[in-house]
Amino acid sequence: MTVKHVLVSGIVQGVGYRAWTRQEAVRRNLTGWVRNCADGRVEALLEGESGAVDDMLDAMHQGPALAQVERILVEEGSDHDDTPCSNHFEVTR
Repeated sequence: MTVKHVLVSGIVQGVGYRAWTRQEAVRRNLTGWVRNCADGRVEALLEGESGAVDDMLDAMHQGPALAQVERILVEEGSDHDDTPCSNHFEVTR
């Protein structure tokens, strides 16, 4: 299992990025969450098979049609840092 913590910058709020992320994560059988940050970024935690997580990270560089992704920061997650406690992917805020 791979866990990644992701911060996405650009025009990513108010353009359906969170809903798109959830849809794409579910399609890849990932668990985790996605939420808006006060600074205008979108934050996500992705957990799943390594190939599926990598594929999701590639897709997040593009995002939905109205998004304009400028930068994605990816850090290794751990089993103790915000790891999802459920078996699904959710939009938390």
